[in-house]
Amino acid sequence: MTSDKRLFSERFPRSSMYHPEWVVASVSGGANALWLTEWLAQALDLRPGMRVLDLGCGRAMSSIFLRREFGVQVWATDLWFSASENIQRIRDAGALDGVFPIHADARSLPFADEFFDAVVSIDSFMYYGTDDLFLNYLARFVKPGGPVGIALAGLMQEFEGPVPEHLREWWTNDMSWCLHSAAWWRRHWEKTGILDIELADTMPDGWHRWLDWLRVIAPDNKVEIKALEADHGDTFGYVRVVGRRRGEAKLADLNVSLPAEYTKKPLLRSEE
Repeated sequence: MTSDKRLFSERFPRSSMYHPEWVVASVSGGANALWLTEWLAQALDLRPGMRVLDLGCGRAMSSIFLRREFGVQVWATDLWFSASENIQRIRDAGALDGVFPIHADARSLPFADEFFDAVVSIDSFMYYGTDDLFLNYLARFVKPGGPVGIALAGLMQEFEGPVPEHLREWWTNDMSWCLHSAAWWRRHWEKTGILDIELADTMPDGWHRWLDWLRVIAPDNKVEIKALEADHGDTFGYVRVVGRRRGEAKLADLNVSLPAEYTKKPLLRSEE
């Protein structure tokens, strides 16, 4: 057992078993993917052999964790990070028999309808899931009754008006576009009628965990650390939402490809 206590937390006993050097080397975003995955998994009934889509998996840390801890089969899907790199990490983690790296855009997934028993997304859903049409697209890949669960950075509540003074140095416009509260995500999903929402909440003291993570992976990021310390959890934290696909819900038949057949026609009226 390593004496390195970085990223050790009694709140996340499963995550704390993983070596901090491995966790830091697998960083792909601004949150500890293991903490968020363990937190989300507490709200999911994951059983050995289930097929799980890990959407926006980054360097597949969450996918490896799900395989090792719950015995599920995971399709580790990401656009920004290399599947070739991920398969090396998966192999070294002894998870090659149940984690399958896929390079794909979240809006163009290479899977059959109802292939998955569950869909999860760890700290990436904000980059594509705010699209009003996306849930209708994603839901077709999970079986009726199957859960869709997300855990990600978010807001404690939506706010109108100017950005608070203590956040202005760090704040960028994209935060306004993609970071949202648990209540916002609940409404965003509920209005579609596609999922029965089982849970939409925030991590207790999530801003502390955010700071704990930053102080390990990016201690020189003084602007973000200062903003979070000043905010004291009023604005930022971690959000978790779980819904289950309704069997009776009808998904809109969106065109994902169109016939490419070309038929020559007169260009000008004079050519008739």
